[in-house]
Amino acid sequence: MNIDSHQHFWSPSRGDYFWMSGDAVAPIRRDILPKDFLAHKERHGIDRTVLVQAAPTVEETEYMLGLADATDFVARVVGWIDFEKPADLKHLQRFAAHKKFSGVRPMIQDIPDKDWMHRADVQWGFQAIIDLDLTFDALGFPIHLDNFLKLFNRYSTARIVIDHCMKPVIRESAFNDWARGMKTIARDTNVFCKLSGLPSEAKPGWTTETLRPYAEHIIDVFGPARVMWGSDWPVVELNGTYASWRSSAESYLTNAEERKEVFGGTAARFYRIA
Repeated sequence: MNIDSHQHFWSPSRGDYFWMSGDAVAPIRRDILPKDFLAHKERHGIDRTVLVQAAPTVEETEYMLGLADATDFVARVVGWIDFEKPADLKHLQRFAAHKKFSGVRPMIQDIPDKDWMHRADVQWGFQAIIDLDLTFDALGFPIHLDNFLKLFNRYSTARIVIDHCMKPVIRESAFNDWARGMKTIARDTNVFCKLSGLPSEAKPGWTTETLRPYAEHIIDVFGPARVMWGSDWPVVELNGTYASWRSSAESYLTNAEERKEVFGGTAARFYRIA
């Protein structure tokens, strides 16, 4: 299978996409629905996708599950619950019964307290992910690398994938500290990593070579069997296109077997896509 492991649908009029304001995101502040993905699906031979949350509400997860029910190519949904509300366990249990629900993604990158993930009152959420055999998408910045390493080791049996390569600051050519942190995580844990989101961290006008050191580092330290490609569409449209990012990512893998892993096999295993 050819799998896009990270894409979004949304309807801004729902009113809970709090980040979707200002001129910078105007080009994608519109309804993005399954019909809008079909051209990319056909052009790039995408068989299945993983639909990922973009709003910190239970209601958006319910919305995405409804879209997934009506869309054959959406294989899994990564949703959201409030880790600061233990009562949300009931929602997580309810979602876990849905055949296309995979797990959750707390929007850690948007939480001012970089140590939030180690607060005693949110640990129930990480444990519940393990107890319910769900997945955890780790969304953060390089400043979270040490904290995520501790978290990943604390919950070593959890099924975890890092989103967007932990967002290296490519626009400032920041590499060494990020690369060292990601290498340590890859070496000392069993987590996976999405080869996604890199165009958003680069300056406008990026090229395949701009992103190459970052992409190849991820492939090298995690290995193709723990790396999965994601478009981050439609966010990618803010600084590139689906096609330009797909083409660049393909160029970083010349071995056919490794390509099969990164563009499908790894995601199929991690998200249990039959």
